[in-house]
Amino acid sequence: MISMAGPNAPKRGLSAYMFFANEQRENVREENPGVSFGQVGKLLSERWKALNEKQRAPYEAKATADKKRYEDEKQAYNTEQKEEKSS
Repeated sequence: MISMAGPNAPKRGLSAYMFFANEQRENVREENPGVSFGQVGKLLSERWKALNEKQRAPYEAKATADKKRYEDEKQAYNTEQKEEKSS
């Protein structure tokens, strides 16, 4: 998928799962040496599914905060783009 946004556009917010995966990826690799990239993803997915609501809460909070960051940056970026076009 090709992005139509400019190079200075804000990056989209990460999901709770992505925060979890980024935090746990190295652990999975260390515990399972020699596994393929796809297998790492599968193992991460299994671990995520095994978490209860309380264990997921910190990742959900990070995702909510990152979504707010993205929305704020996107609004500022769009305002900046409109100002540049009207100049």
